[in-house]
Amino acid sequence: MVRLPLTPEEIERGQRLGALLRRARGDRSMLQTALDARVSPETLRKIESGRVATPAFSTIAAIADVVGLSLDTVWAEISQPERSRSR
Repeated sequence: MVRLPLTPEEIERGQRLGALLRRARGDRSMLQTALDARVSPETLRKIESGRVATPAFSTIAAIADVVGLSLDTVWAEISQPERSRSR
């Protein structure tokens, strides 16, 4: 299976997702957050750093639940570029 390269928009959205999850995690450790979400710490690190721009829905849902974000909030935050949200 050939995977198509990510578009600039997908990469930017992945970066916004990572930043959102990192902010929501706050002072909570990455290790504890990952364990509670049942994902590997390396997966969480890659998502938060934007290196995984399109993580699986179930992964996003699990992490969002652990950090107290609704999926509606996640979608609203990541679906619009920064310049549109700041107006």
